[in-house]
Amino acid sequence: MHLQAVDWVILGAFFLVTLLVGVYATRRASRSSAEYFLSGRSMPWWLLGFSMVATTFSTDTPNLVTDIVRKNGVAGNWVWWAFLLTGMLTVFVYARLWRRSGVLTDLEFYELRYSGREAAFLRGFRALYLGVFFNVMIMASVSLAAIKISGVLLGVGPVPTVLIASGVTVVFTSLGGLLGVLLTDFVLFVAAMAGSVYAAVVAVNHAQVGGLRALLAHPAVQDRLAILPEFQRDGAFAADVVIPLLIVPLAVQWWSVWYPGAEPGGGGYIAQRMLAAKDERHALGATLFFNFCHYALRPWPWILVALASLVVFPSHDSIRAAFPHVAPAIVNDDLAYPAMLTFLPAGALGFVVASLAAAYMSTISTHLNWGSSYVANDFWKRFVRPQAAERELVRVGRAATVVMMAVSALLALLLESALNTFQILLQIGAGTGLLFVLRWFWWRINAWSEITAMGVSFVLALATEARLWSALAPGWAETLRGVPDWQKLCGGVALTTLAWVSVTLLTRPSAEPTLRRFYQLTRPGGPGWARVRARAQEDGVALDLPGAAWPVPMGVACMLVGCVAVYGILFGLGEWLYGNTVPALVLSAAGGGAALVLLRMVRRVGLL
Repeated sequence: MHLQAVDWVILGAFFLVTLLVGVYATRRASRSSAEYFLSGRSMPWWLLGFSMVATTFSTDTPNLVTDIVRKNGVAGNWVWWAFLLTGMLTVFVYARLWRRSGVLTDLEFYELRYSGREAAFLRGFRALYLGVFFNVMIMASVSLAAIKISGVLLGVGPVPTVLIASGVTVVFTSLGGLLGVLLTDFVLFVAAMAGSVYAAVVAVNHAQVGGLRALLAHPAVQDRLAILPEFQRDGAFAADVVIPLLIVPLAVQWWSVWYPGAEPGGGGYIAQRMLAAKDERHALGATLFFNFCHYALRPWPWILVALASLVVFPSHDSIRAAFPHVAPAIVNDDLAYPAMLTFLPAGALGFVVASLAAAYMSTISTHLNWGSSYVANDFWKRFVRPQAAERELVRVGRAATVVMMAVSALLALLLESALNTFQILLQIGAGTGLLFVLRWFWWRINAWSEITAMGVSFVLALATEARLWSALAPGWAETLRGVPDWQKLCGGVALTTLAWVSVTLLTRPSAEPTLRRFYQLTRPGGPGWARVRARAQEDGVALDLPGAAWPVPMGVACMLVGCVAVYGILFGLGEWLYGNTVPALVLSAAGGGAALVLLRMVRRVGLL
């Protein structure tokens, strides 16, 4: 597959625009670390919302969805659809809390909420653990998708791909800071979404597919269309399908697992966007807009391409036969998405390749800026040079950007599958989510709680990763291969939660002045802070504002209504595509009605 001249012109123009945006934002970004990492805390909700949704629309996302659909059908997407509950909880409960905290990065939270040397250690360690290690893992997964797409569409090898893609991205990211990222994200999302829709149209109308109706009637596709997994098989409960695909994601995963972009209680680059907002209302509006776009609008173009790929490339062997120049080690179900793009005509191919480049750059640029903010603010300034000037912090951030990009590009050459990486990241974060939810509302949680959760979950993830033990302990590795991923996840959640709760109760809480200062600043409210409020009252200090009601019950109610709205729209769109008019009308009406109710609820309580 080769790009024609018109394709190269489109692609070149796209790269030029993104670089010019980075150059445009350079001067403002260089003023201070607050400008470089948070754009002066002056960003509107719509720009932040577009940036959030652009970041989660990465090159590995359509590959991941294709991998899921080809293995587990449309219902397999519940493994990430369930994170909507996390997202809506962040919108209506945690967005305001994060904005009130006034921190530069979410890691500053640790020394705001906790006290002692352990709090300082936690902040510094997680600056490197999340900002470098975890961040590099995510970027490597995204770069792996770029390698697969480039290999299939352009015939370009892995090394040239990562050099070109990472080179362009690191230049405009390091120059423009968060403002450059936000401005380019707006353009990148529009391009990426348009490209994915057009790719779906071409895939569905491929000669071997024969249009939407023929696709849905094809034997290879019919058993993959259900939005919910099959509950009965041969007269018995289909536990091997329902439990991992639906029950575990909805009952356990959404609140218990830390995953970038879907952190229980908010965090990471989502928190960074909320902290960059003009005020609490803009922070809430941005996260609400993100969740509607991320879950309701984007999935179906990818799903349609994945279903069409089952007809055109029914097996791994068929993919290998079509693309013999691609390394056999990376031929997996996720490669079917770029394989379907090879049928695009000249001009359209350049546009879609540019849209995929947009998806790549929007995700990588956000992770680079977010990770470098940890390195500069929470490691360099906090522990290496507390007296560092603002311009020095910007230079450190730019240097960290370059180093992280280089390391992630090297790691990408060692990975094989988007779904495997997704499962590894879920396992590493298993059991930490409940802590991130409760630390705002239970005064007893301390720094040792988080240190324990982080350490135990990481050790368990290593202990249950079969590929790690293949050479060291083949017998143990073989045993692990027989254990389903959902059982590993639930086991990790149970053991990690038991460990951090036990440590919480056995160690001393944070110092009283720290707890009172945190409460006065963020005003979380609730029964979990009753003892702190009572002790403060005894000392003549009132921590709550007069007449203030606890907003969490209304926030949870808004969360539930919001989930009905998004799921109704998401599944209603699916039923329209399937040609099922009655279910489509019912689901669309439920989603639209819930959206109107939600709008009235949030306006009544002054959230928007």
